[in-house]
Amino acid sequence: MGSRNLVRTWDVLPSRGYSTAWVVLAEGRLTARGRAVGLVPEPYWVTYTLETVDAYVTSRLHVTVDTETSTGILDLRNDAGRWTVDGEHRPDLDGALDCDLGLCPLTNTMPVLRHGLHRQPGTAPHPFLMAWVSVPGLEVSANEQTYTHLARAEHGARIRYESGDFRSDVDFDEDGLVLDYPQLATALTR
Repeated sequence: MGSRNLVRTWDVLPSRGYSTAWVVLAEGRLTARGRAVGLVPEPYWVTYTLETVDAYVTSRLHVTVDTETSTGILDLRNDAGRWTVDGEHRPDLDGALDCDLGLCPLTNTMPVLRHGLHRQPGTAPHPFLMAWVSVPGLEVSANEQTYTHLARAEHGARIRYESGDFRSDVDFDEDGLVLDYPQLATALTR
């Protein structure tokens, strides 16, 4: 297969900002670096790096958030199912395969690629435990999410995302990247 280098920029609705990711997809792995700017709840700047191991399982997410008055740094790691946040073990996250960086459409990609949800019509709902990271606060919590393939489309697929009372039917492209995530983000580059 080789590797594919992709760049995506999204208009992020809740933050009234933008997010750009430079992504490398290669042999069941994803690495990325990204930047985002938001205006809500206050102006902030996010910089992150994301690394996965085989089957697109998150191994590390390093995030820096800058605001007018502070800089926050998060080092989230997964070592064979044992998660640490800034070096401290977090047993509530153990068993999660993925991180989910708040307001970042890229982190919806890993479970989609792992299960081929952007290519397989008629698959059953897939429940996931995620290590969810709030932005701009960088608080980390366990979050249950479900992804369900709804339909193939000209661009790729439509997949239903659910977490708690929240539900959105998200369009993904053939690479497994978000095109349109109602209520969250729309791709400006494809």
